Amino acid sequence: MSATESRVSKGIILAGGSGTRMAPMTSGCNKQLLPVYDKPMVYYPLSALMLAGIQDVLLISSPEEIDRFSSLLGDGSQFGIQISYEVQPRPNGLAQAFVIGSSFIGDDNVALILGDNIFHGNDLATILQRAAANQEGATIFAYEVRDPERYGVIELDEFDNPIAIVEKPIDPQTNLAVPGIYFFDNRVVSIAQSLQPSARGEYEITDVIEHYLQDGTLSVQRFSRGMAWLDTGTPMALLQAGNFIAAIEQRQGLRICCPEEIALRMGFITAEQLAENTANMKSEYGAYLRSITKQFSNNSLAAS
Repeated sequence: MSATESRVSKGIILAGGSGTRMAPMTSGCNKQLLPVYDKPMVYYPLSALMLAGIQDVLLISSPEEIDRFSSLLGDGSQFGIQISYEVQPRPNGLAQAFVIGSSFIGDDNVALILGDNIFHGNDLATILQRAAANQEGATIFAYEVRDPERYGVIELDEFDNPIAIVEKPIDPQTNLAVPGIYFFDNRVVSIAQSLQPSARGEYEITDVIEHYLQDGTLSVQRFSRGMAWLDTGTPMALLQAGNFIAAIEQRQGLRICCPEEIALRMGFITAEQLAENTANMKSEYGAYLRSITKQFSNNSLAAS
């Protein structure tokens, strides 16, 4: 297998869960379909996968919600990508995504991102593409948080080599949380299939990562202080994420995690395709995309 073929070429968005922490907002709607300022929450993890260079995406959600995601995102062609769908009957842990998605993954490497995670910051695309280029092992990230007991945490030695990973520790030995985006080689499928459920009855992603830690193929990249990682799992976190996005977009006049714009800049679609896709989009979001199309076309003409 060549280096090009062995890079991470497929991505999974896990958008299931019962959303009980968000009730009653989620009583009639999946959490990842809620708006984060000007776009559906699921646009943000989708954008991260696209920034990593991934064009083959599987979205996993509950039986009640899968058709809503399909109605929103379709086959992905408007973004120059391919989106397929699978059902998670019950929310039995993050690692179950690799079992459900085993046919989708096939012989390829794969990235997993949680549907309620938002990433933004300088050089994000470069960081994600570097992780996607790893041919062997797993790559996870580390991010300093105030409340590490809410997350899986990674312990590093003095040279930033991983030495331990613990899921929601009662007494955290570090404040380095593991954000909800992970890159794995193809072994992740067999590892996930061999897992036993935890005491909570779930197939834990930390148990998958532990396999790579033990065989010495786990890579950890620290997100710098200039990187934003937002977990929108509570009403307050959702409000804060919306305010964060709104503040930056209003200040800069740019859109954060806009998959149509990313598709254009990554070369997944042409300016002509974007213009056609947004011709009847009457919102401010549509107006922004048309301005990007015009700007992109003018720059292309100037360079020719």
